[in-house]
Amino acid sequence: MVLGLIPDCELEHVTSAGNAAGTGARIALLSRKARRDIEEVVRQVEKIETATEPRFQEHFVGAMAIPHKTDPFPLLRQHVMLPAPVNAQGSGESRGSRRRRRQQQVH
Repeated sequence: MVLGLIPDCELEHVTSAGNAAGTGARIALLSRKARRDIEEVVRQVEKIETATEPRFQEHFVGAMAIPHKTDPFPLLRQHVMLPAPVNAQGSGESRGSRRRRRQQQVH
C-alpha cells in the first residue's frame, strides 16, 4: 500500500490474490468450459492504444514515483506518514521546495 502501486482504499478490503495467473492457467488447462468462458471474455476486451491517449504519458510518469507522484492517498495517509503529493503540473512546490533555475552564463 505504501508504495502506491494500488488505488487508495480502506486497508481492510485489501487481500492477496496469490498466484492468480498460475491458478487461471491450471483452470484453463483442466476445464473445457472454463476455456470457452475465457475465450468469450477475451472477445469482449476493448483494447486502448495508450500512445493515442492524450494524458497517458502524464499518468504514467506520475505512477512511476513511489508513492504515486500526484495522488494524495487520503485513506492510506490515515495509517502511515506519506510525503506530500506534488501538484498535477509536476512542480514540487507542494513539498515546500522550489527548484532553482540554472543561471545562464554570459561570455
